[in-house]
Amino acid sequence: MNNLLPAGLTAYKQTPIFDQDSLPAGLRREHRTKAGVWALIHVVEGSLLYRILEPPSEQVLLVGVPGIVSPEQPHEVSPLGPMRMYVEFYSAGRVEREPHTSQVL
Repeated sequence: MNNLLPAGLTAYKQTPIFDQDSLPAGLRREHRTKAGVWALIHVVEGSLLYRILEPPSEQVLLVGVPGIVSPEQPHEVSPLGPMRMYVEFYSAGRVEREPHTSQVL
C-alpha cells in the first residue's frame, strides 16, 4: 500500500469522528472516492481494518498509521473492537461537494 499522498493536494473536507457504533454502513461496505479525490483514514483510538478491494490488500490502521485511499479505488473498513476514526479528503483542484461516487455517510 502507498504510504504517501501525492504532492500538491489540498484538504477540503473532513468527516465527523465516528466510533464502532456510529460508523456508517456505507463505509463498512464497498465504496470509492470520485475521480481526483484522495483520502486519509485517521484512527483516533483503537484499530480499524482497511480493505482495498482492487487490487486486494488489507491493512490494520492504528493511531498514527493512516490509510491512504486513491481516487476511485474500491475499499471498505471494519472496526476491530472499540475505536474512533475520521476521514479527510484531498484534491489537486476544484472538486464537487461530495467526495464519494455515491452518498455513503
